[in-house]
Amino acid sequence: MKLKIVKSEGLAHNSYYLSSEGEAVVIDPRRDCEIYTQFAKQECTKIKYILETHRNEDYVTGSLELQNMTHAEIGHSSTLPFKYGEHNLSDGNVLNAGSVKIKALYTPGHTNESLSYLINSPNNAEALMVFTGDTLLAGSVGRTDLYGKTAQRTQAEKLYSSLHEKLLPLGDHILVYPAHGAGSVCGHGINGQEPTTIGYEKKTNPYLQLGKEEFIQKASSEELIVPKYFHKMEELNLNGAPLLSELPLHNPLLLQAFEKEMQEPNMVVIDTRRPYAYAGSHIPNSLSIWLEGTSAYTGWILDTDQHIIFVHERPADMDKATVYLHRMGLDNLCGYLCGGIEEWQENGKPINHISTLSVTELLNKLDKNEVLLVDVRQPSEWEEEGTVEGARRIFFANLPDHSDSLPKDKPLAVICSVGKRSSIATSMLERKGFKNVSNVLGGMTAWTALGYPTKKP
Repeated sequence: MKLKIVKSEGLAHNSYYLSSEGEAVVIDPRRDCEIYTQFAKQECTKIKYILETHRNEDYVTGSLELQNMTHAEIGHSSTLPFKYGEHNLSDGNVLNAGSVKIKALYTPGHTNESLSYLINSPNNAEALMVFTGDTLLAGSVGRTDLYGKTAQRTQAEKLYSSLHEKLLPLGDHILVYPAHGAGSVCGHGINGQEPTTIGYEKKTNPYLQLGKEEFIQKASSEELIVPKYFHKMEELNLNGAPLLSELPLHNPLLLQAFEKEMQEPNMVVIDTRRPYAYAGSHIPNSLSIWLEGTSAYTGWILDTDQHIIFVHERPADMDKATVYLHRMGLDNLCGYLCGGIEEWQENGKPINHISTLSVTELLNKLDKNEVLLVDVRQPSEWEEEGTVEGARRIFFANLPDHSDSLPKDKPLAVICSVGKRSSIATSMLERKGFKNVSNVLGGMTAWTALGYPTKKP
């Protein structure tokens, strides 16, 4: 038996390829799924099953994509009316791949259709590992708020039962492979322990140290960010996402064609260069989302029907951006400026600038009341790490709806952890008509490194 872990950047998503005696199963595949067929080719193995732990909300599931490539059979929970798949699994159902037995465990809580998959060792003597989806995570558990605040306590009760009646009794030796790692928004405080075990989680996971009522209170009181693209992912993963082969190819655009695309309705320019490069010069009204940041944050601020053209550091960056955005269902990618910002500048086209500040410069300006500071980190960061005294706290993804609360007649400085999300925020404010906005490079990381004061809200 062989196990390979496939990680998706930004989303902190883990999928798995498990093979035995010429047959394989893929669990929670991502949409760009050639990597699984490459594994199968290397091993001379047939992918027999594609299994989903639940209808994922934070990325497009690649089950149909992989089935189109391999003719494998798709399995998922019987408690949702999926429009695709051959196996609607219930608690205790068993599938076999090679000499491996795969047993479905019904583990609701994070979602009502959540399944975990228990794997027996090749000789079927004992259980060896469990794929827990978003039910049990390393150092955490799945979020319980996806059905709304009024249902959160009920979901927390279901999650407690799933953990204590289905997963923890499996045995301390059982290896645990969750669908997400550190950095995911699918749970609070997920750590980087990979893989983990039932026994290790029982000893170290703070949620598993609590009695039932304490657990329910903690899990049902948490308020996590719900990115705007989540609802579209739920729709696509219930009904089936379009195949990537059916999507139009992105086009390299010469300057005139790029300018023409800019005028199309529902079109936005995304600049994927580093924040300091964007600050130096950029196309007016373009959005600053550094390349790796497009893997998650684009879906937090744009609708999935948004049409997008790009300015990249290098043409090859388009390939990476395309993969990142397709994972979140952002499929209307209309091309990129062939010659990059250099071509734009060398043809005398208009450019804008964003001023930058070091934290020392920021401190001086705050002491003189010359600037209003806007902290655009997540609420959990404000609470756990503190903020600068007097800072206005607006999460960056909420800026389009809350920018009217900020004065346009006073200079603004925008801060995050290091200066990347604040670059997104400054570009959003520029699009809203703010003229005097600065990005604090180094962010709160530099602020605390120099020992400047913070205050917890």
